[in-house]
Amino acid sequence: MDFEYRKPSEAALALMRTGHNHPEMVATLKEIAAEGVPPAPENSDGEIEDIGGLEVTHRFVDAPGESETVRWHFVEAGPTENKDGPVLLLMHGIPQSWCMWRPILPELAKHFRCIAIDLKGYGQSDNGRGDYRHEGVAEQVVALLDTLGVDRFNLFSHDRGTVQADFIAAKQAGRVIRFVRGSQHLIHFHPDLAPQELMFTDLETRGVLQDPVKVFEWAFGRLCKYPIAKPDVIRAIQEFARPGTGLAVERYFQSSTFRKDWIDRRTRLIPAWTAPMLILQGSDEPPMPVENYEGLEEYLPDARVELVDGGHFYVEENPADTLAKALPFLLGK
Repeated sequence: MDFEYRKPSEAALALMRTGHNHPEMVATLKEIAAEGVPPAPENSDGEIEDIGGLEVTHRFVDAPGESETVRWHFVEAGPTENKDGPVLLLMHGIPQSWCMWRPILPELAKHFRCIAIDLKGYGQSDNGRGDYRHEGVAEQVVALLDTLGVDRFNLFSHDRGTVQADFIAAKQAGRVIRFVRGSQHLIHFHPDLAPQELMFTDLETRGVLQDPVKVFEWAFGRLCKYPIAKPDVIRAIQEFARPGTGLAVERYFQSSTFRKDWIDRRTRLIPAWTAPMLILQGSDEPPMPVENYEGLEEYLPDARVELVDGGHFYVEENPADTLAKALPFLLGK
């Protein structure tokens, strides 16, 4: 199998270097930095939160880990009384939490029992020591589903959540019904698009992980084609500001590399995927140029690619288009 890097186009590299820097998004982030961010709300098991007219239930559940018990936080919405109904597991990416799904949860919950988790290390899930390999954490997510009595389920993932979802889709192939695979390198990769080594050789860059506002100044400022509403930005920063999150993110990056993820995908995971797959990403994502899907049919002849009009955080930038692309696929249409 060919493991040569594919050199990105000059246009892709230029967008990666400069980012979008949408004026309204940049202005919002500057306002938040000047005003400060209050602490995140502390939730309890069984607590109800209203999001856009939808009541979601906060859950805290212990499940087996590598050598420890992992305490997971997630929100649940939809027809939970029908335990045999279709389940949709939602897995966010860096630097977010379950909250990234809030703009589309009210519609998804009409059709699915939605389980939107805080990945290990994020939000209100455990962020202590332990296994932070993506494959290991994927196994722990499956242990959570087993604890909840969930057998078969749909997957909807984004960014680093997709790295873990890739392992779930391969190693639990018989349990995955449909897979919306969001915003992650697939068959092509180049380190210029993901300079991971800079995060841990440059002290200034490492320090950014301990400053939640700066994390989002970089992430939302550079990677959003369209602005995200200020209350949603504040909530995202609040969740990342929980003690220990920045260190947990560093543990993930120290436990793997983008290249290793890419090789695992090409050699082990893609051949094992059997569920119908929708590859979903923003039309203008700086780290993931659309050109990287050229030749996809050789590896995944039945997969569909859909582009949401937006940048990397398209779920929050353009929820209507996200739903228009993802929901019909999840419903088998």
